[in-house]
Amino acid sequence: MRTPQVVVVMGVAGTGKTTIGPLLAARLGVPYAEGDDFHPPANIAKMSVGTPLDDDDRWPWLDAIGAWADERAGLGGVVSCSALKRAYRDRLRAAAPGVVFVHLAGDRSLIEDRMEHRQGHFMPTALLDSQFATLQPLQADETGVAVDVSGSPEAIAGRAVTALAALPEPAA
Repeated sequence: MRTPQVVVVMGVAGTGKTTIGPLLAARLGVPYAEGDDFHPPANIAKMSVGTPLDDDDRWPWLDAIGAWADERAGLGGVVSCSALKRAYRDRLRAAAPGVVFVHLAGDRSLIEDRMEHRQGHFMPTALLDSQFATLQPLQADETGVAVDVSGSPEAIAGRAVTALAALPEPAA
């Protein structure tokens, strides 16, 4: 039987991390943690007024997510985290070596349209360009999968489960 994985649902703002994460966690039978909940208030305040975070803002946030992922090692879990840069994913892997990434990827116009129609989120569409400029997709040596965000949330979560199941079992 496959050991439960800790999955980081990553991608630019508006790809559905907060929607897909809980659906994926339910299908995998593991708990979900909302990555935005790990942000200190100062980060949320910056993003709320359209100011992108810098790396100094992100390190404590990534460390908190990495600590949660490490606590879930061998138990499984799903956490949302933009994880746009390789350096950010490396930091998460340093804290929780077995973590696997699900990159929610899609067309910029689709993502912008979704962002314009969501309510109650602090991330303005004005920051989408900086998100895409920062994005470094998963590389061949990173354990993870890219999943297209077109279609219903249920379909996207289903594609993620199928893609994760196709990954080789991690070495013990």
